[in-house]
Amino acid sequence: MPSSRGLQSKTGEMAKKGLYIGVGAGLVLFALVGLLPGSFVGGVVGLNIAGGIFGLPVSPSVLSRLIVGVSMIFGVMLAGLVFVVGSALIGWLAGSVIDAVRESKTTTAEHPEKLTNK
Repeated sequence: MPSSRGLQSKTGEMAKKGLYIGVGAGLVLFALVGLLPGSFVGGVVGLNIAGGIFGLPVSPSVLSRLIVGVSMIFGVMLAGLVFVVGSALIGWLAGSVIDAVRESKTTTAEHPEKLTNK
């Protein structure tokens, strides 16, 4: 029978593992699926901003190129944030559910008389 201190050190272990697995999966998904569309969407937004400021068609000046470049970087960063944080959240939630199920099974196995008294 494990002590309560040993049980508490195991609590949250699967949630951490799920979080790490989710972050890894999010990075892979971002590299495979999110990088190129993030730069495309950011570039289109940058062209719209530069077109609104300088008029269409956008001239190849340094400032308009800078606006488009910065918006492309912002689009890639936003896509990465969505993929990594979203998959990390899903992994953490799955690990928390597994922890809760394990804890309830451990509590039930240690104290079966609590179930019969209800």
